[in-house]
Amino acid sequence: MATLQSLDPHTPLFAQIKEETGPVVLANTFVVPKERTESFLALFRRQAAFMRAQPGFVSLRMHRGTAGSGLLMNVAVWESTAALAAALGSPEFQRLAAESPDDIVSYPHIFEQIDV
Repeated sequence: MATLQSLDPHTPLFAQIKEETGPVVLANTFVVPKERTESFLALFRRQAAFMRAQPGFVSLRMHRGTAGSGLLMNVAVWESTAALAAALGSPEFQRLAAESPDDIVSYPHIFEQIDV
């Protein structure tokens, strides 16, 4: 299973998911060894298909770092943290997440949109 790390050590994902708010954006940056990129993307497509069918799902985009970077970043919009938590905690998603190789590192963080 991929290793989860916090972008903000003072606010881990598990604390964020408990705050009832929405809509929310889950930005998840993955550090993927170059030789695993295609197999990781194949697994991610299966995970994304599952998420798209979940209540409260709004949208999802995957981005690849430029200039040969080994980073991939998923940006997913959900109606609420409750909907996101239900999807992430489902047995089916947990089974899919367990298929990620141990050498992949995931940096998930939840955001709210603000006006600037």
